Amino acid sequence: MSYSTVIVEHENHVGTITLNRPEQFNTFSSEMAIELNQALIQLDNETKVRVVVVKGAGKAFSTGIDVAEFFGKSLKEYRAWVGLMEQMSNVIAYMKKPVIASAHGYAVANGAGLIASSDLAIVAEGTKIGTTAINVGLFCMGPAVPLSRSLGRKRCLEMLLTGDMIDARDAEQWGLVNKVVPADQLEEETMALANKLAEKSPLALQMGKQSFYGMSDMEFGKALEYSNETFAALCVTEDAQEGVDAFLKKRKPVWKEK
Repeated sequence: MSYSTVIVEHENHVGTITLNRPEQFNTFSSEMAIELNQALIQLDNETKVRVVVVKGAGKAFSTGIDVAEFFGKSLKEYRAWVGLMEQMSNVIAYMKKPVIASAHGYAVANGAGLIASSDLAIVAEGTKIGTTAINVGLFCMGPAVPLSRSLGRKRCLEMLLTGDMIDARDAEQWGLVNKVVPADQLEEETMALANKLAEKSPLALQMGKQSFYGMSDMEFGKALEYSNETFAALCVTEDAQEGVDAFLKKRKPVWKEK
């Protein structure tokens, strides 16, 4: 598939999506929002890909929605436009494969939402992250949803209500990102994590991720029941049998993805 605003590559079981509007600091145009979702789905359906990485070209990961598209819409048109901008969060949550955000420079508004929506995040030192819509009379309501799943209420509201930027190290402390690394090691550290995940059983990764998101909004007892049922289904797969046998025999497993 051909894209104008994202670059899609895959190698050694890792698929990479690069947001490619560097002159606009990878702001979300409608076209890029559509293409990002298409690229995520494409890689989720690519049998050779086990893990997906999302990164940004140029000086920033993403600085939010392109405000050049803001004016002149009806209420109905704004609903459709905003829904398109936030669709990535649903797509990532429903994907079978883990998604890693690899961020640098700035991750603002929808860029911060993309970090929060991703399953894991590696961020370069010095990266600034913020939900700044409040500063222009708006509010990061879409990004607030994944952010509220990553942060405690007060930290989340602090970001949303003040619009202040936080440093990558604060984001790590608060639990928004997994790891902060020197900028010149971002690619290496991201791929190290991606390759580590790619060595795991693809079925276990996929069923585990689906189970995690599936149980997240359930009440405690139903979440346990749902998770236990999924675990039992995983136990009868060939990969589970292979993994346990390899562990007992102290050999490297050979995943069959069955």
